[in-house]
Amino acid sequence: MELYELIAPCHFGLEAVMKREILDLGYEIQRVEDGKVTFLADAEGIAYANLFLRTTERILLKVGQVHAETYDELFEATKALPWEKFIPKNGKFWVTKANSIKSKLFSPSDIQSIMKKAIVERLKQVYHMEWFPEDGAQYPIRVSILKDEVTIGLDTSGVSLHKRGYRKLTAKAPITETLAAALIMLTPWKSDRILVDPFCGSGTFPIEAAMMAADIAPGLNRSFLAEQWMHLVPKKCWMDAVEDARYRIRNDVETDIQGFDLDGDVIKSARENAKLAGVDHLIHFQQRPVAELSHPKKYGFLITNPPYGERLEDKKDLPALYQTLGERYRALDSWSMYLITSYEDAERYLGKKADKNRKIYNGMLKTYFYQYAGPKPPRRGKEPNQ
Repeated sequence: MELYELIAPCHFGLEAVMKREILDLGYEIQRVEDGKVTFLADAEGIAYANLFLRTTERILLKVGQVHAETYDELFEATKALPWEKFIPKNGKFWVTKANSIKSKLFSPSDIQSIMKKAIVERLKQVYHMEWFPEDGAQYPIRVSILKDEVTIGLDTSGVSLHKRGYRKLTAKAPITETLAAALIMLTPWKSDRILVDPFCGSGTFPIEAAMMAADIAPGLNRSFLAEQWMHLVPKKCWMDAVEDARYRIRNDVETDIQGFDLDGDVIKSARENAKLAGVDHLIHFQQRPVAELSHPKKYGFLITNPPYGERLEDKKDLPALYQTLGERYRALDSWSMYLITSYEDAERYLGKKADKNRKIYNGMLKTYFYQYAGPKPPRRGKEPNQ
């Protein structure tokens, strides 16, 4: 099978996690850049990447990379690419998104319309057609320009991959599924260890952790645009990937994953979301304030997204909230804590400096991932009752 260059965008600061996921799937990394990882895969790899990767927003099939400093150059360079290899005569195609950084070409709407015209001109010549019905499968095109280098890719995913199909009900200011999965992967947590989220909201951290524990592919409950691209990705590729995903599910896994929240309605939503994800039997959700956070066992993990105080009136509550979280964490024997927040005074009120602090951009919001590492548990058999 022909190899394609696939691009997996990710949150800035989480490229290493994305890279590891792709390597674990068995594909060869070509490049790691800010906010994206490029790798080589065949048609089956398009299906596998969409179905199995937890930390990317979408999978782009790279059509080409060109240099352009003027709109004329952009038109000619776009027209020279082999669009007929990807878009059939009845394909519906458009430039859905164009972003530009440090480039002479800076108008997204101009980039979009010029590139669409160039593709039309190319396909007119190749297909000997003057008009395209565009009533077939969809081929949205995404373009990113950095210092006049234009990267052009077809979006194989469609709806962003963070939409797993389980989060019908959300609490306010939710963390995306892809970011939650990436942050869990940055910790040493494994399915045989305790995980508690004391501010679980709609349940994203516990649900993503439970899906990892049961090895449930994140894309199993949704569809992808490239399923309609029969000439590029045969139906068998999708069927094989889905069959493999179903085969891998570990229904017998035992976990200790808990989600707490002060709001009873939010907990109800979290339970419903977990049920839709097929992991409700692996998570214990409970209405409980952070002041009552406790656990009898050692060596657990707190992984959480506490309130940031996005609204000014909420800011006044943050010192007491973070102080309480810090106190409850110190009362947990031998536990680790990992939390993401944009609150600048988090460490001060938690009462302890983090062992590590990682800057991560959540959309346009600069956040910090504070990491407090507890001791490793002794090897099994070394210490009773743990």
